[in-house]
Amino acid sequence: MRAALIREVGAAPEVADVREPDGDAIEVLAAPINPIDLAVSRGILATGHPELPYVPGCEAVGRTADGKVVWIYAGSLGRTSNGAIAERAAMGDSTAIEVPAGADPALAAALGIAGLAGWLPLAWRAPLRGGENVLVLGATGSVGLVAVQTAKLLGAGRVVAAGRSADGLERARERGADATLRLDEADDLVAAFKEAFGGEGPSYVFDPLWGEPARAAVEAAVPHAMIVNLGQSAGATSELASAAVRFKSLSIHGHTNFAVPPGELAEHYRRLVGHALAGGIRLDVERVPLEDVADAWRRQAEGAGTKLVVVP
Repeated sequence: MRAALIREVGAAPEVADVREPDGDAIEVLAAPINPIDLAVSRGILATGHPELPYVPGCEAVGRTADGKVVWIYAGSLGRTSNGAIAERAAMGDSTAIEVPAGADPALAAALGIAGLAGWLPLAWRAPLRGGENVLVLGATGSVGLVAVQTAKLLGAGRVVAAGRSADGLERARERGADATLRLDEADDLVAAFKEAFGGEGPSYVFDPLWGEPARAAVEAAVPHAMIVNLGQSAGATSELASAAVRFKSLSIHGHTNFAVPPGELAEHYRRLVGHALAGGIRLDVERVPLEDVADAWRRQAEGAGTKLVVVP
């Protein structure tokens, strides 16, 4: 079968003929390229990478032998064993969730790792109760754009989208953000975050960035605010003042999709896809032929403006 194949650590994949997967497998209909796939290929995860050469891809939507369309994710898929950017992928120990009827496979795949990262912090890890002033950091990527729309769907009072891409922030505004903020144009992020919420600051912070933006958001947040961190795109460490956390009684939660119980993951995946089918969540998806995977991999590394999904 044809598959993307990584031969060296840090190298982009090439397309090659590889052996069919053993055991239960799916016919891959759509397989996104995610930041975690690039991290695995660079050998920077604690789990390392599969034995070289290997097929990348930590998730996919595909058809099982009995005709069901499922989303497969996690387990060893694409992290310590061959992944899903191929014509067929082994199900192995991955979670398999049936895709709601009528969902386009490419969109259903895009709403997996990326979509749930934008949905679960707000809907499950630290659920919105309604009326919160939500600051979405990193709002210009697929995860952040889903988070902006999720916050509006779940009753946030005001949603401010913050990021570095002017085009991405315009998309966030089109998807419901009440205001936008350029992180690279603010001389004083603390003041800018407060001003975006009428001088009071956010009561909920969705943070895939950490680093300096997280520090500023903590300083700007109102008492009893909630901060949920799910990434470190702006830095692996952040210098938070103890007084800001203690005296404002802030709550800081960590989130990773990998820690969500399978039953919760399945329920929320179906809810998210249902909202997309109803038009409540929109995500820009670009379908990429398998033969173009190397170029798409490069674009992902540089920061693609859309969600890149390989369609074998």
